[in-house]
Amino acid sequence: MQTRDFLKAGHWPTLFAAFFYFDMSFMVWVILGPLAVQIAGDLHLDAAQKGLMVALPVLAGAFLRVVNGFLVDYLRPKLTGILAQLVVIAGLLGFWAVGIDSYSQLLFLGLILGMAGASFAVALPLASRWYPPHYQGIALGIAGAGNSGTVFAALFAPLLATMVGWTNVIGLAAVPLVVALLVYLACAKDSPNQPPAKSFGEYARILRQPDAWWFMFYYAVTFGGFSGLASSLGFYFNTQYGLDAVTAGYCTAACVFAGSLFRPIGGAVADRFGGIRVLSVLYAVAAVALILVSFGFAQLWLGLGILVVAMLALGMGNGAVFQLVPQRFRAEMGVMTGLVGMTGGVGGFYLASSLGLSKQFTGTYQAGFLIFALLAVLALTALTRVKRRWRTTWTLEDGTATARI
Repeated sequence: MQTRDFLKAGHWPTLFAAFFYFDMSFMVWVILGPLAVQIAGDLHLDAAQKGLMVALPVLAGAFLRVVNGFLVDYLRPKLTGILAQLVVIAGLLGFWAVGIDSYSQLLFLGLILGMAGASFAVALPLASRWYPPHYQGIALGIAGAGNSGTVFAALFAPLLATMVGWTNVIGLAAVPLVVALLVYLACAKDSPNQPPAKSFGEYARILRQPDAWWFMFYYAVTFGGFSGLASSLGFYFNTQYGLDAVTAGYCTAACVFAGSLFRPIGGAVADRFGGIRVLSVLYAVAAVALILVSFGFAQLWLGLGILVVAMLALGMGNGAVFQLVPQRFRAEMGVMTGLVGMTGGVGGFYLASSLGLSKQFTGTYQAGFLIFALLAVLALTALTRVKRRWRTTWTLEDGTATARI
């Protein structure tokens, strides 16, 4: 009954188009991570360079999410998505045609790939505006489950690279993007409930609201942890356990699959029990898991199992955060998706680059994991401080209560 009501409440072709567009874009966004072992071998990169290589697309995507957040309100989500997808396709084909034979070229490609990561700021408002508050968690969880694109990158990119070379994998990555664009053109539809575009001054006023900054911090931990690990685990499993590129990709895929699969579950559970309660539990689980994995267990199965738990908690946390955001900032969902998504990307850049730097200068990954675990603890503490105010002050425009928080 609940599923039937959910399908009637919104526009499922748009929800599917948002998911598929985000899924394929996310796959391309992190593709340098699964290819890191082969690229590093060809270009002779050290640990710090590998960390920056996989972190730069995450950082570029972070700031481009703000750009897409503005464009979503001015051009509508569908047109913004079309333009962004064309930029990424052209970039992939251009670098494939010219070739990549230097580290600087690789970093420039990372900047282009950032536009694929910015698809987040398109897919979520596109889906969100079709659904009422009590279905935001599940709707945005489904759209945001496009995180699963990292699974495809981890599974297939290293294997294809051994067959045709990693440069050709960059060109082949344009093919699923073209398919996703065609599906997007056919199925996506802008909601008739579009808030009017705001002036830059109105956007700036959002940043004067403390709740906006809290959400940015919370997502910097959940999505930052997820995207940072998704980008870094390929070279982590290679150097920590001596796995070859393909096997390291399979282990990465297992971790990413857990986080991606449970993102919509996190949103649905938050709809039922409240985003604050669910998010509190998930921060605690993520912190404990990251502390444990920092000790670098010799047994692969143990390290892998703990990382799966960490990614599961972070993935569910992504869904729980975005169960709360549209309840507080429904009219500003475009810009808030961009701002919150930006800080999520910044968190991912920090984690990916800090793991590389930790390995380069200390010989282990422990410092990188421990500092991010501390951020999860700080997020839990901060959430505890604001939860009472949120539960007692959030209302809809007609004065009625929002969905469960």
